[in-house]
Amino acid sequence: MKRIITFGEIMMRLNPEGYLRFVQATKFEASYAGGEANVAVSLANYGMDAAFVSKVPKHEIGQCAVNALRQFGVDTSLMVRGGERLGLYYVEKGASQRASKVIYDRAGAAIAKATAADFDWKKIFEGADWFHFTGITPALGGELPEICLEACKAAKELGVKISCDLNYRKKLWTNKEAEAVMSKLMPYVNVCIANEEDAKDVFGIEAEGTDLYAGKVNHDGYISVARQLTEKFGFDKVAITLRESISASDNGWAAMLYSDGKAYFSPKYNVRIVDRVGGGDSFGGGLIYSLLSDFDDQKAINFAVAASCLKHSIEHDFNLVSVAEVEALAGGNASGRVQR
Repeated sequence: MKRIITFGEIMMRLNPEGYLRFVQATKFEASYAGGEANVAVSLANYGMDAAFVSKVPKHEIGQCAVNALRQFGVDTSLMVRGGERLGLYYVEKGASQRASKVIYDRAGAAIAKATAADFDWKKIFEGADWFHFTGITPALGGELPEICLEACKAAKELGVKISCDLNYRKKLWTNKEAEAVMSKLMPYVNVCIANEEDAKDVFGIEAEGTDLYAGKVNHDGYISVARQLTEKFGFDKVAITLRESISASDNGWAAMLYSDGKAYFSPKYNVRIVDRVGGGDSFGGGLIYSLLSDFDDQKAINFAVAASCLKHSIEHDFNLVSVAEVEALAGGNASGRVQR
């Protein structure tokens, strides 16, 4: 069984019921999630040995976050306990032409105050095959940029494959800050994952002929972006998700995998969105699973996109689907008929 280590922040998510706006809410649903935690849950659901590394408070709310991962089979034994608070984020789900909104309350969270001494990376990576993190983690500041660099160096030394989802968040840092930090981390990365905006926001590499808000995607432009990223950092593979934003309720969803100078495009799914938060993480989980399962490049990107397509139909951040369900969709069974 392949072992994957993911590293990042887990937070409590609070959202009004259904499609109520924040100002309408009299109560909030609580769940737990974070970019790398979401990936770990996907991989555990696919039958892999997935461990999540983080720092959470040693009180009941921190334990709730740990329990949320344990119930889906994620190994939490490497998580560090300490600090005073667990980060929060609020989600207002959009509909039709009204966009979704996310409000963060994560300042001073335990992971943001973590120190290098909290993590023994050589011990953490014992028996590991893969390490995954996102650009969100170093963006949290403190010692986390240096901690991520230490993790990457240790993983590389031990022969552990590394993937990173660029995941630029303008509410956490500036473009200049992101470029400075991520440019130091990327040379260690084997598989880079990005969306339509990340390469531009972090490295100034832009797909020509694409209008994110008009729902237009130019395949040649994204091949150019992947090629430039590969030439700059020496990635083995670059995966770029291609979202056509028709409205908050309806998206076109596809992706490209660039490998050995060749681009592989998935089928496009017309998605009616139930909850899109965590969609990119579900793609990352599907891609890591498929690459560790030695799928060829076309099958790998098809699996990852099908997995993420299904996530858009599931409430909250975790992608609670099986390999069989993903393979059925990737194989063409997209009718949504009742399974009896």
